[in-house]
Amino acid sequence: MSDQEVQLIQEDRVWQGKEWTARVIKNEDDDGWAVAMYKDGHAEPALVGPWTMGRDKKNPKPLDHNAFNTLVKTANEFVRRHEQQLHATLNKSLIIASDGMDYKICLQIIPDEDEPYAYLSALDMAGEQIAKVKVRPDFKLNQTSAMKWVQSEFARMD
Repeated sequence: MSDQEVQLIQEDRVWQGKEWTARVIKNEDDDGWAVAMYKDGHAEPALVGPWTMGRDKKNPKPLDHNAFNTLVKTANEFVRRHEQQLHATLNKSLIIASDGMDYKICLQIIPDEDEPYAYLSALDMAGEQIAKVKVRPDFKLNQTSAMKWVQSEFARMD
């Protein structure tokens, strides 16, 4: 078997498919079971949720192809929503008018672990960048701060 022909595990408590692994685990909060969804290459689960008890009311219901596909769909949606929320948190913009011109002012936060920073940029309504400066990651973008920056002719913000 070559490296590209990896055998996928498809058992009662562990099921692998393209990009995902589902693991049925003991629920730490009670006597029940949970399922953890791991995206390939990640040590932490992307999603953990309750899992159904089997007929004996002691052991978990076995994983199968249909359950796995549903779990993958749910996990992908969860990851997508998380990424959208993170993007919205790190990227803000607003439109302001000054001296007969409309500007789109954007704040992009770069969440570097050691030294986070941000960029404040101004675009005209055609999407052309007029100015860009580095700012603190906690810079508060609002109508007042954007107008002040435009009126300073896009001076550095220290």
